Amino acid sequence: MTAQKILVTGTEGYLGSLLAPELLRAGHDVLAVDTGYYKAGWLYHGGDQTPRTLAKDLRHITAADLEGVDAVVHMAELSNDPLGQLLPNITYDINHAGSVRLATLAKAAGVERFVYMSSCSVYGAGGGDVKDETSPVNPQTAYAECKVMVERDVLPLADDTFSPVFLRNATAFGASPRMRFDIVLNNLSGLAATRGEIVMTSDGTPWRPLVHGLDIARAIMCALDAPREAIHGQTFNVGSNEQNYRVREIAEIVAGAFPGCALSFGEPGGDTRSYRVNFDKIHSQLPGFSCGWNAERGAQQFAALFAHIGLTREVFESRGFTRLKQLEYLLSTGQIDHDFYWAAPTATPRPLEATS
Repeated sequence: MTAQKILVTGTEGYLGSLLAPELLRAGHDVLAVDTGYYKAGWLYHGGDQTPRTLAKDLRHITAADLEGVDAVVHMAELSNDPLGQLLPNITYDINHAGSVRLATLAKAAGVERFVYMSSCSVYGAGGGDVKDETSPVNPQTAYAECKVMVERDVLPLADDTFSPVFLRNATAFGASPRMRFDIVLNNLSGLAATRGEIVMTSDGTPWRPLVHGLDIARAIMCALDAPREAIHGQTFNVGSNEQNYRVREIAEIVAGAFPGCALSFGEPGGDTRSYRVNFDKIHSQLPGFSCGWNAERGAQQFAALFAHIGLTREVFESRGFTRLKQLEYLLSTGQIDHDFYWAAPTATPRPLEATS
């Protein structure tokens, strides 16, 4: 892979904290941007390299920040469906308008490649068909609607000098230093480890495609390294056909990785999001991509990690690992305002005084 200067947004998030060290190890010059909402969410020590980071809101990135940048990997968006339903205007402001603005700035600054983190959630209530990149979208949440809108509005920016590529990730799973416990396999693993039981409120029949965070990082690196003609204006589902699971199957896999874990299911209904996805395109058209992880290996990774760090119920349920809890905390304490900008502190701490 040819070394590039890459600006990555969201490097202090769940996926960004996995991607940035991989890019650094590959020899890239990484300029990280993160506003810092989730600094409370470190679960474990994550490695030997971290990039220099601009503590900056996505909406405040300037042309000067993009000077000399070869590629942008844009990951920094509000990422929780309940939050999108609670405050849809903010989700649209950041996820849609902020993302389109960044792409427009990048093109004007001469950035050649723009890798956008989209989502298979755009397929929404998918019915019985297996969805590929040409299938109609049916987003069920503000979060997924914004993904559709960004794809729609950034694609026309593509020209001979600017190549956007859209990676529709399956539902992520797997250990990350900046952990999230509000996504399905991760949440079920935490429940199994700290409560010894998984009590499903539904019958678990909806379909979910899964992909490990490190395999998402691999897809991003392949998209950065691929020939321009392979990615220019293209959309790729990120995952593998073997990892289309019913939620019930995911729960059974997780319970099996934690000896003695009890598992029960509820009644049908509830979640309208159910979709199976075809991943043939990325495996055939993006050189070097493959998935190294599946749900079984991911659950085993969690079992070993949680035993190693002594994960407790208190830590598992703490706000730092659940996006909605953390943002509600920052709002309720006045640390961010209702537009999700950091608020000026009400009191300035006194500097430490030297002691003799």
